[in-house]
Order: sequence, then C-alpha cells, then structure tokens
Amino acid sequence: MMASDRLDAERIIEYFKGKSILITGATGFLGKILVEKILRVQPDVKKIYLLVRAIDQASANQRVQSEVTETELFSVVKEKHGKGFSRFIEEKVVALAGDIIYDDLGLDPPLLQHLADNLDVIVNGAATTNFYGRYDVSLDVNVLGVKHLCQLAKKCRGLKVFLHVSTAYAGGEQEGLIQERAFEEGWALREGMHLDVDAELRLVADVRREVEDDDDKARRKAMKELGLARARHFGWSNTYVFTKAMGEMVLSRMLLQSSSPAPAITGAGGVVVVRPSIITSIQRDPVPGWMQGTRTIDTLIIGYAKQNLSCFLGDLDLVMDVIPGDMVVNAMMAAAVAHSGEAGQERPAVYHVSSSLRNPAAYSVLYEAGRRHFTEKPRVGKRGEVIPTKEMHFFKTIASFQVYMLVKYRLPLEILHLVNLLLCGLFSRLYSNLARQYRYVMHLVDVYGPFAFFKGCFDDINLERLRQRMGKSRNPQDDEMFNFDPKTIDWEDYFYRIHIPGVLKYILK
Repeated sequence: MMASDRLDAERIIEYFKGKSILITGATGFLGKILVEKILRVQPDVKKIYLLVRAIDQASANQRVQSEVTETELFSVVKEKHGKGFSRFIEEKVVALAGDIIYDDLGLDPPLLQHLADNLDVIVNGAATTNFYGRYDVSLDVNVLGVKHLCQLAKKCRGLKVFLHVSTAYAGGEQEGLIQERAFEEGWALREGMHLDVDAELRLVADVRREVEDDDDKARRKAMKELGLARARHFGWSNTYVFTKAMGEMVLSRMLLQSSSPAPAITGAGGVVVVRPSIITSIQRDPVPGWMQGTRTIDTLIIGYAKQNLSCFLGDLDLVMDVIPGDMVVNAMMAAAVAHSGEAGQERPAVYHVSSSLRNPAAYSVLYEAGRRHFTEKPRVGKRGEVIPTKEMHFFKTIASFQVYMLVKYRLPLEILHLVNLLLCGLFSRLYSNLARQYRYVMHLVDVYGPFAFFKGCFDDINLERLRQRMGKSRNPQDDEMFNFDPKTIDWEDYFYRIHIPGVLKYILK
C-alpha cells in the first residue's frame, strides 16, 4: 500500500493478517505493547519473531514467556483465548536467542535464511537508554545493532517495511520548533563539525584496547566518561540521544542511499523512523495505567509518594512532552501500513509522536494532579499512620540549585573535612560517604539538567498528515482502536486517574 492511500482501523488490522514480523526490544515497555496489540487485533498474523538475549533456545522461550506473554498486559488476549491461550502463543510467537550487537544477530545461518525468506516487517525497538551509559555498549546496541538489522533487511526478498524506533530528543537541545527531518550523514549539532560514525566506532575500539588491562570499575568509568565527552563534543547532552542520532544515520546510509556499497532493501520496502517523546503509561487499552520502568517525570511522583523529596529540579511552567505508550504503538502500526512497499524513498519517513505542539502539558499539571491524588488518597506508613503531603520547592535554574547545594551540603562537608583533619581522621568514613553522595547528586544534575529544562517543541506535521488520512470505520468502536491524536487527551484526568495510580501500582508496588 502506498502512502497516498486512505487508512482506517479495518485496513490496519487486515494488513497484519498473514504477515511475518521480526521485533527487537520486545521485552521493553514499547515492544511488549506492540506485540500484545498485534496479537489482540489480528490473531491471524502468521508469525511474530522476538529476538531476545539468551544463552540458548530454552532460555529465550523462558524470557519471552515470563517477561512478555505472561505479564498482566496480555490479560485481555489471555481472556479472549481462554484455555487455548498457550497454544495460540506457541503458534504465533517465536523466540529467537540472539543479540543485535552481533553480526547476523548471533543466529545460525539456516535460521537467518529462514527469516530472509519469510519476513514482511522488521521493527527495531531495541536500545540502551542510559543517559550516562558506557560508550562502547551504547554504540554496540544503538548503532551497530541498527547496522546488523539493516544487513538482514537487505537479504529479505519480501520485506515490505522497516520501522526503526528512535527518540524525539535525538535532535538535541534545540529551542523553538524541531522539525521531522532525517539526519544527514555527518551532521552535528555543533556548527562547523562533521560527525563520522565510523571514526567513533574506531575510537571506542582503540580506547577499549588501551583500558583492557584496567579493572572492571576503571574500564566502566572510562567508557562512561568517553561517551559523555564525545556527545558534548558534537553538541549533544548525553550518550543516549547522541548514539540514537548516529543509529538513524546508519539506517539511512545502509537502506536508502545509493552510495552504499550494497543495494537498498531487496523487497523495495518502506523505511520509517518513529521518534516518540517521553513515553508514559497506557491511556486506553489493554490495561490503563500499565507501565514498565521509571520515566524522568515519575521521579516527581515517586518523591511525592514517599515524601522523601523536599525539592526538585524543574520549572513548573515548562512543557513536558509526554505521550501514552498505546498511542505510540498505534502510530507505529499506522505508519508501517502507510509506507509498506514504498519504493524509491530518498530518505526515511520520520514521525514525531509527541504532544508539545498539539496539546502541551506543563509540569504544573502533573504536580497539581499529584498533590490532588495524595491529598485525597494519602499514603499510609508501615504502622498505619497517614503520611502527610508536604509542598515541594522547585529550582527553576541549574545555577539556583547549585547555590542551594553549596550552602546546604558543600559548606558543611568542608567543615566536616576540617574537623576530620583536626581529629586525625575520626570522621573519614562519614566524610567519604557524604562527599561521594554529593558528587553523585551534582553529576545527576549535570547529566539530566538539560533534559529537565528542555525548551524545544516537536513539530508533528508528518504525523498530523497521517492522522488526517485515518478515515471512519464501519464500526465506530474501531476508530478509537488506533487513536494517536494527543488533542483527545485530558492531561489532568489522565495523570490523576490513570498515570499516577499506574506508577504506584507498577513501579512502587
């Protein structure tokens, strides 16, 4: 189907009938939602292959069962199939023991050939999302992983679409409207610089050799610091968004550019990049509030719930760009169908799945929803006592927070250090522990601070065009099934009634 065709729920559902799909990152939050959605709306999908890190096939099967299909997220599918659920999963879901960081994904040649002969759709959702992660690991997963999947895509004779999940923040800390543009090879945020992905891979290999005789802690520290230094050298704030941007460059080079030594996708499939903003809990189906892993904004909710956070770094007037996980998956499925079999692309179709332009939500909306929730439903301590809800102080600039930390913690630390010297090291352990905690907090501010004060707004004109093509289905209930319009979200209601209870249930437990 070409991008000019009309879309509706029935067409999206019908598209996945009889299709063979490879999904990476299926044990992650977004990957699970996608697997569940396909199985729920189109039980006649042919096969869903899930690539998971495992030492053997039995371990891969166990991971998929315990971390994906047996989770609460699949309760609706399980109820639908009843006693036949296990058989249904066995027929449709195939666990693959492998890893995208290896050539051929770590799979045996016969299995790789089977995939090349049968795959219709590839969805790359695998990523390491650590802002301050090891540079070698981040490059392995976010860059080389893309390369290895692209190599498989080139071998797939019938591949119809390759969908890559990136992040809206891969475009860096820009102010104003950030457009849905593919990243050009060599582009860097810092003006006048040229980003050579291959040179970065060579650099990390050289540093690996230099530190191979160091202990694990020293190697880890060296690689973390290298990642942050290289990211900031080219204008990005952290290793995660930097390597995701490079991953997109590799994708375009390998699958679309004629200068690539190997031909583009054999099956003339479309190439799609989906860039979500901050992904939050499921809004609608199958389980409202379901989530996995802590988002940056959830630190505020958790601190409020535990009442162990007296201050927070952030401006309540700033917009936080958030989007529910089910809306992201709906957009992914619609985009995959829209660009299936789309030959002749010069660059990937890029979609920001975000809310800051169409329906912005300020941090104050989340804060007020949290205050309302914990005032009406206060947390109870271990002895049954009500935990009173206290007001939080917000620092609107990193500089003001640094001054606060200096006065409240750094100066007392220096006094403790002086006393420790006078008393011949009596407080050495206490001073060492407190100093380490202080450095850790200041490091977190350095890494996450730019993210907390992000002032860009993600343009979503491409996604809006896709939304406008979504026609009415014969069954009105189906229209909600693939909703990815942020204008339909009442943020205050969503945070109060769905997201905050979800954080308490699935994260704090």
